[in-house]
Amino acid sequence: MDLGELLWAGADAQAQALRDGTVTAPELLEAVLRRADAVNPLLNLFRVIYTEDAREAAAEAQRRLDAGERTPLLGVPIAVKDDLDVTGDITGMGGRPQFPPAEADAPAVARLRAAGAVLVGHTHTPDRCLWPFTETLTHGATRNPWHVDHTPGGSSGGSAAAVAAGVVGAATGSDGGGSVRIPATFCGLFGLKTTRGLIDMGPEEHWHGLAVVGPLGRRVADAAAMLDVIAEEDHPGGLYRDSADADPGRLRIALSWRTSLGKPPMEAQRKRAVLDMADRLRALGHEVVVADPPLGVRPTPQFLIRFLRGVADDVAALPHPEWLEPRTRRIAAVGRRIPDSMLARTRAAELDLDGRMRTFFRDFDVVLQPGWTGRQPRIGRYHGAGAAHTLAGVSMGIPYFPTWNVLGYPVAAVPAGRDAIGLPMGVQLIGPAFGEHRLLSLAGQVERAHPWAGERPLI
Repeated sequence: MDLGELLWAGADAQAQALRDGTVTAPELLEAVLRRADAVNPLLNLFRVIYTEDAREAAAEAQRRLDAGERTPLLGVPIAVKDDLDVTGDITGMGGRPQFPPAEADAPAVARLRAAGAVLVGHTHTPDRCLWPFTETLTHGATRNPWHVDHTPGGSSGGSAAAVAAGVVGAATGSDGGGSVRIPATFCGLFGLKTTRGLIDMGPEEHWHGLAVVGPLGRRVADAAAMLDVIAEEDHPGGLYRDSADADPGRLRIALSWRTSLGKPPMEAQRKRAVLDMADRLRALGHEVVVADPPLGVRPTPQFLIRFLRGVADDVAALPHPEWLEPRTRRIAAVGRRIPDSMLARTRAAELDLDGRMRTFFRDFDVVLQPGWTGRQPRIGRYHGAGAAHTLAGVSMGIPYFPTWNVLGYPVAAVPAGRDAIGLPMGVQLIGPAFGEHRLLSLAGQVERAHPWAGERPLI
């Protein structure tokens, strides 16, 4: 496989090529840097690229490879979302930097670095990671490689677009209300929202337990390999990468059309993609029946209270909140009105929802749900819009995402074809807490039967 093809092969295949000695880490990195130089001016993927630091890291990774060391991502170029600290760089989170350069890596970044992954750069995100599109007053719009007039999603839009454009084979994302799953869906990738607590996010919860770190990859194996590096080590089940190749066995799958706000309107192509995925799962031997989790309306207010108060608490810790976008400041102002007592009651109420889902998972192994309900928004759709207009607009697309952040459960975003203008579509597979192995096995089985990573955007 030549270097040009290897860029599109994904992080796991790149790691194997490095182990086999068919390419060196410095050679692979130089191909990545050339690709980034070619597409970044159009797509606006990275806030910063660590050219010289990455070259030093690639040389060190090659020394480790030559010495016989092996890790899942040794020598593999990886992009990092601009919400995780990287030593020596500011963490912009979509806007003007609020703090000096980081003196230490975030825990997930430290694990990647220790495993010999080569950190390529910080990828763009919306202001304070608030939105399902990646477009800011500070850095402009990040564009979808499949159709540059449309967004790659958010808030992990830069990471997803960098993978979809063949720059890196995997990237970090984070998900507080769909921010891994939406970009994965928009860009035709596999993404994994992990179980709360599986990946160390530091001493404090983010958005009061809604947000987690998760991997994005071209293939299931790419995300699984990254998870083997960045996940905590005290959860049994073997290697996540092995699960991606494992037969999941016959599973009982609930096809759920309802959200906590009822059954939302959905574009016909996207509904058809969900039904097609259900048929694919049945053809693979699984039992798929229509059944909705018994959660009622409560996930929505629980999400909104934690989200709004989480944004307010985040903004309160900033030295220069006046530098934020106006709609970010407005969201924070609303969140400041939520008292501690209401937040505490909301957090306590999660236990009842969790109990209801544990009962539901006695009858089902996995839940299948739609992803985004319509076409990816166009670039500029929310440019300069206020908080109320932006929230109202994006709420039409996101109803199937936030419930699983409230509960902290793992969710896989799985590609499910492309629409009439070539934009990717996707579905969600939801499992019980710490059910990542099951989701990776099921998604891997779907990918083997219906491969998606061979298709590439025309850029």
